[in-house]
Amino acid sequence: MGNLSAKYLGLNLRSPLIVSSSRLTSTLGHLREAEDHGAGAVVLKSLFEEQINFYIHAASAISAYPEADDYISYYTKSHSVEEYLNLIREAKKSLEIPVIPSINCYTSESWTGFARNIEEAGADAIEINVFVMPVDRKKSSADTEKIYFQLIEKLKKVVSIPVALKIGFRFSNVLYMIDQFYLRGVDGLVMFNRFYEPDIDINKMEIVPASIFSSANEIRYVLRWIAMASSQDIRIDISATTGVHSGEDAVRYLLAGADSVQVCSVLYEKGIAYLETMNETIAKWMDNKGFSEVSEFKGKLNHINYGNPSVFERTQFMKYFSSVE
Repeated sequence: MGNLSAKYLGLNLRSPLIVSSSRLTSTLGHLREAEDHGAGAVVLKSLFEEQINFYIHAASAISAYPEADDYISYYTKSHSVEEYLNLIREAKKSLEIPVIPSINCYTSESWTGFARNIEEAGADAIEINVFVMPVDRKKSSADTEKIYFQLIEKLKKVVSIPVALKIGFRFSNVLYMIDQFYLRGVDGLVMFNRFYEPDIDINKMEIVPASIFSSANEIRYVLRWIAMASSQDIRIDISATTGVHSGEDAVRYLLAGADSVQVCSVLYEKGIAYLETMNETIAKWMDNKGFSEVSEFKGKLNHINYGNPSVFERTQFMKYFSSVE
């Protein structure tokens, strides 16, 4: 059977499959289950800036004594932070696989000090989930991009563990941004985030959340950019996410050049134990193709290694639909 071990962020993984940040990684019991069923690493459920601020606001709102607000705010924030740090500490004591906490942020101010606490708690790396929504028509894309750069620069000053940036694909030039992230010391990228998207209930005439779970066909738009990003002349690790519903999907991402593959939605549907099936599928495919190591086929079909790289650059359907009547 093929050896499934992989490297990501300088960490040794026994499998390229990582359980991504979600409720499935929010308790020690879930984390142990992930390890027992073959996960290569776990990304802890994100701690949100918005979540902390919400709790602070809610506690303050019910206080009849303004002088108590500062104490309530401090206690609520400290309690949330300490619970998260305790989860990191307990996970590191109990697990052999890497533990990667996650921060979902939109500024570089209130949480950078907390990133240092994460490192001190024993985290193997940190994943930063950030997206700045460009809602101000007076700001250029360059102005928005500067926020990412400032955030990275501040973070790299306070932590020495590897930093992975979880990004979306809505940049005017994704490859330029990846190069800029690399130059500022980012160790890895998670491509791509799935954001909250609004939908409309036409019966209630209300704005409602769209489905939070991915579908298998969403892998298509991610494959292109991983195949192109992994072929750049820079050393930045890539973890693929979105649309991973089978071992075959994981193989696709690895062939495109991903160093690891993050799994979430399918585990909600089929349970954490499905990781075993996915690992078995990858190993069986490797045996059938004559590969003994993941490194032997990783990136084999990326932009630089594939014989016809133009297939990743084409965006129009004319060539393919011209014969359809």
